[in-house]
Amino acid sequence: MAECDHNCSNCSSKCEGAPKYFNLNQFSHIKHIIGVVSGKGGVGKSATTSLLATAFQKNGYKVGILDADITGPSIPKGFGIKDGIKGNENLMFPQLTKLGIKIVSINLLLQHEDDPVLWRGPVVGGAIKQFYEDVLWEDLDYLFIDMPPGTGDVALTIFQSVPLDGVIIISTPQDLVQMIVGKALKMANMMNIPVLGLIENMSYIKCPNCNTIIEPFGPSKLVEIANVFNIKPLIKMPIDPNLTALIDKGCIEDYDTNYLNDLIKLINKDVAHKIKLKKIEVDS
Repeated sequence: MAECDHNCSNCSSKCEGAPKYFNLNQFSHIKHIIGVVSGKGGVGKSATTSLLATAFQKNGYKVGILDADITGPSIPKGFGIKDGIKGNENLMFPQLTKLGIKIVSINLLLQHEDDPVLWRGPVVGGAIKQFYEDVLWEDLDYLFIDMPPGTGDVALTIFQSVPLDGVIIISTPQDLVQMIVGKALKMANMMNIPVLGLIENMSYIKCPNCNTIIEPFGPSKLVEIANVFNIKPLIKMPIDPNLTALIDKGCIEDYDTNYLNDLIKLINKDVAHKIKLKKIEVDS
């Protein structure tokens, strides 16, 4: 009998006490799944997800993005994807970005990208299930799930039904950030999902003329908040008009993501470490 790697998404065994995960189709294998979460909207979660996916892809990893923000999807726009998802009677085929990132979003199934999605919770949960189970992801090193803000139905569905290796929390340097991070962290802890760390977005602006650092929302709270909750402070990300312009053009992959290379190494190390810890706990 092969050694258990504790990735239940591709396993046919019915272990006692194993989570009741969605069933990934037989043509797909995903090594690691990371949720990108926030306690509130407007913190740049989707842009951060897109940048992380782009940086990983540029570093030679096979990457996908599942846009789980069903009622407010924005992932396709940043990559300039307008063609809808195609498929056959069994599977949906994700759209590919210029670099080859595989993307699935409800916006790619709507007749018009500005059509509202007026669905109740169970229907939204069903869409997430289909995006995970019925998409031909093939072989991925990382699948990033862009979660909707808050701690509602969709977040609960994903935490309970998708074999996440961990979540990354996105915040901004504002006074209410401690409460926002606390909500996301407590939900992850309740669902027994590892928190890989905290990213502070919109942390500063660098003057293009003199390189002076300006903090429009006040001093950074990244380390302070990370220490309060005993999680890892990952990186401070800037407000960059160049990034905004590239997203508006659908060219986010043209953005220079070299500053994220150390973060990629850290995430790789932490994901591997947390999986090893899980194995030790189960084996013991």
